[in-house]
Amino acid sequence: MKIYIHFNTFLLFLSSILFADREKPLNFLLITVDDMSCDSVGAFGCELKGTTPVMDRLASQSMRFNYAHVTVGNCNPCRNVMFSGLISHNNKVEGFYKVPNPGWSHMVDLLNDAGYYTAIRGKVSHSSPYQPYAWDDDLTITEDGSRAHVKDAQSYGESTARGIENAKKLGKPFFLSVNISDPHKPFWSQVRKGGEDPYVPSRIFNADEVPVPGFLFEDSEVRKELALYYSSVRRADDCLSQVLKALRQSGQWGDTMIVFLSDHGMPLPFAKTQLYHHSTHTPLMVRIPGVTKSGKLDRHHMVSVLDLLPTVLDALGVDQPSRLDGRSFYPVLKGERQTKRDFVIKQYHENSGGSRDPMRAIQSKRFLYLFNPWSNGERVFATATNGTQTCKRMIELSKTNEEIKNRYDLYRFRVPEELYDVKADPDCLNNLIDDPKYSAHLQKLQKKLEEWMMESGDPILEAFTKRKDSEFVEAYVQELEKQSVARRKKR
Repeated sequence: MKIYIHFNTFLLFLSSILFADREKPLNFLLITVDDMSCDSVGAFGCELKGTTPVMDRLASQSMRFNYAHVTVGNCNPCRNVMFSGLISHNNKVEGFYKVPNPGWSHMVDLLNDAGYYTAIRGKVSHSSPYQPYAWDDDLTITEDGSRAHVKDAQSYGESTARGIENAKKLGKPFFLSVNISDPHKPFWSQVRKGGEDPYVPSRIFNADEVPVPGFLFEDSEVRKELALYYSSVRRADDCLSQVLKALRQSGQWGDTMIVFLSDHGMPLPFAKTQLYHHSTHTPLMVRIPGVTKSGKLDRHHMVSVLDLLPTVLDALGVDQPSRLDGRSFYPVLKGERQTKRDFVIKQYHENSGGSRDPMRAIQSKRFLYLFNPWSNGERVFATATNGTQTCKRMIELSKTNEEIKNRYDLYRFRVPEELYDVKADPDCLNNLIDDPKYSAHLQKLQKKLEEWMMESGDPILEAFTKRKDSEFVEAYVQELEKQSVARRKKR
């Protein structure tokens, strides 16, 4: 008992030294939801009323961004960008595999060194370059040693409360990464191995009332799947409610920075595992007591998940690592204007099965340009949404419906280059790549993308600069595929 008291006294003393230059260090609560499109949130324009009352309330207490994007529409690469401040080809986590010696400082490393207690709930293996990582606690493991269910809203509150209490006992500020599983599949009521789903959303939507995204198509089976998706969005909202309730009950609400976002768009065709607008547009909200203005919507700056790490470090007063691809938007959170925030970069490498299908994209407020070197008219894109009911229905209808057949062909084969006016066409239905009216806009985006690729050391640069040489590009992609196969054999 005496040893325990002396140890905690030492920790309190150490913490007082580490944070002597600040009145009281901010806690940091990072909350993500999995596979949720930005426009599924009421505060971001959802057409379906009642999907996200808790997210909407948090938005009213936070600063939110109209032009916030993640870098890629799949989970593991996106989250490693978030925690590293480095684009995927620089943080080396381009797919769903582990990198034992990545050579960069994770957010956990930086905040641990700054005296923070760090803990995570959910998405543990997806949130670092290798496992196990240096989190102080995995809050997914309950006090009795079992694993909390990923769809159990109450358990998210319990995990959050336990993390806050653990930090308090240590006399440290906390960094909690709480990763809500919904609306990732399985959707509400779709229980693996059968049976009833005990984790019932506070509201269940029916097929007749849900909106059908413009990048999909009107169909009764699609509506049924969307109803399950939106009900799962509501269950994610229920989980958020429990997390925020635990924070308030802890008495730490006024001392905690909150960041909320989705890791990418809904798990249906033309959203997840893509770089389209709805693939990467994320409902980013940031609340910093005494800094951000409640209910403020930023319509001026384009920000990326690549910028999250430097922004968090600025807000918490922690030194930046020497190597970063992202740039802090903390000045924007304080109400200032930043220059050179007129585009975001996006990139895709491979899916969870290791299929190598490289893509690059640049998006401004109005236009989205995509470069798909893997697309040769024969190679089929491997995406995580092939097993969905919506995809199966698209396959079936494509046999008799020419319009849906064209969409399905694009879904499978794509084209080497795409250009969309996302202001007029956010669903990316009308490819303007060959329209001479947009050639000046296209050239401007291509130039900016090439400059970024040079600056960041993108290994695909030569294929981009020689993109009109189809034989060279095809040979390049085949070499990437060989490297991917060799890497998988070593695992």
